[in-house]
Amino acid sequence: MAAQAFRSMLRFGHTTFKASSWIKCHKPVTYFLCRPMSDIARYEFESVIVTSPHDHVLHVEINRPEYLNAMDKTFWRECLDCFRKIRDDRQCRAVVLTGAGRVFSAGLDLKDMQDLTSQVAGKGDVARKAKFLMSLIAKYQETFNAIENCQKPVIAAIHNGCIGGGVNLVTACDIRYCTEDAYFKVKEIDAGMAPDLGALQRLPKIVGNESLIRELIFSCAKVYASEAKEVGLVSRIFPTKDAMVTAALELAKNIAKKSPVAVQGTKVALNYARDHSVAEGLDFMTIWNMTMLQSEDVLKSAHALITKAEEPPKYSKL
Repeated sequence: MAAQAFRSMLRFGHTTFKASSWIKCHKPVTYFLCRPMSDIARYEFESVIVTSPHDHVLHVEINRPEYLNAMDKTFWRECLDCFRKIRDDRQCRAVVLTGAGRVFSAGLDLKDMQDLTSQVAGKGDVARKAKFLMSLIAKYQETFNAIENCQKPVIAAIHNGCIGGGVNLVTACDIRYCTEDAYFKVKEIDAGMAPDLGALQRLPKIVGNESLIRELIFSCAKVYASEAKEVGLVSRIFPTKDAMVTAALELAKNIAKKSPVAVQGTKVALNYARDHSVAEGLDFMTIWNMTMLQSEDVLKSAHALITKAEEPPKYSKL
């Protein structure tokens, strides 16, 4: 069937081209074996460190270990900037997100919250205070939205504590791994506020158990690794952080070898389908693939399947 489909795709008018002729005339575009340093230099931040351990793979590490990777105003600004750059980085095809130090993230920086209280108090009447808060909350939300909307798959590798804002962050990722000592805690209610950065919107669609979600959020209870896997919050558990990060990078490396047109199109479609009906999702894919099926990636992939090539095709950057 694959061979027949491939030959059909090579048919143009009344002329049929042989696959071998096409390969001779249209050599695959080669890709850099190593990421150019100029691209890595674009990712210069204080609160996150960005490296490229494999071709087309970026490793983003939250880098505030002395503060348990708490999210301060610098983090909010830099994380948003980082994932916007990743979105536009034609070299990058997959991302691994980790936290430095002994926990993944303790959530919102409490000192920043105290400073924020003082700022709000100085804004005058209630309307001006409300407008200031509306703008700030929307900016914070956009940081995690940028991770979800980045078309490159993002794999979160979570160790030890993932608290408050940390849970909001990882629910915006595509895949979640964790260590045996990991735990998750939506803590905003303990801080006297309703969660407003995505956990209430994303967790029900990830876990699917409405009763459990409400219990955990209302009580601010910890969810340990085994239960997180049982309810679908994470897909794999590892004994150590090193083993987890190695596995996450290996998965990212595998994804990065595949057609970026296919992978990124699939992420867009999955995100769209989550928030729309089946019929709307199918209509969306019809419109999407009427363009993307004309990509050279389809021909390269089909040829690799037919010839049972040992190495994946070299796809052009997207």
